[in-house]
Amino acid sequence: MTVEATTNRLLSVTEFLDHDSDEVQGFVDRALNGRWGTPTENAIALYYAVRDGIFYEVYGADLSRHGVRASSIISTGRGFCVHKSIVYVAVCRAAGIPARLVFTDVRNHLASPRLRELVGGDVFRFHALASVFLDHRWVRATPVFNRTLCRLYNIAPLEFYGTSDSVYHPYDRSGRRYMEFLHEHGEFDDFPYELVVEGIREAHPRLFASQYGLTDGSLVAESDSEPAH
Repeated sequence: MTVEATTNRLLSVTEFLDHDSDEVQGFVDRALNGRWGTPTENAIALYYAVRDGIFYEVYGADLSRHGVRASSIISTGRGFCVHKSIVYVAVCRAAGIPARLVFTDVRNHLASPRLRELVGGDVFRFHALASVFLDHRWVRATPVFNRTLCRLYNIAPLEFYGTSDSVYHPYDRSGRRYMEFLHEHGEFDDFPYELVVEGIREAHPRLFASQYGLTDGSLVAESDSEPAH
């Protein structure tokens, strides 16, 4: 398959990347605010809109098929890496930027002690990020941990410049190792629902309060410090 055919396929609307919806289209309009630039400039603007405009929260996350559609996530305004990466891929496609989802296993996912207990250690399966096609090459972006949570957990927020991969925080601000990639599951044109949801349920059964809903709580409340006002 040619590069052109591949990139055209990665602009498609799918069940979960429903970028023809009013919610996704409205998110793009608000993020770019009439200031459409180059694809790289648009990808950067959308990155920060997702990173800081959709709150990062594992607790109470909806992993039903409806709950992981980009339009539903935008309406809810919160989610964890899976939800936020789905939104980013959808809004990039809405802006004409080919994009796909990436899933990996990582050590030391952003977590409070309680969340580590529910996860069953410091390895989190199916951490999600995105791959976007800019200037004739693929670069990876992780619009996941918003600025407020990064401050509370003493890590620098990930920046994205559109020219190189932005994938993980290797160290926190105290110099302690923060995140390590252990295994890559691959890149996907749409959200591989059964693979990811069943994989998370199998690896982290205590995290689920119901068949499709995660345990309630608050990463902000469980952090060591209070957010600045």
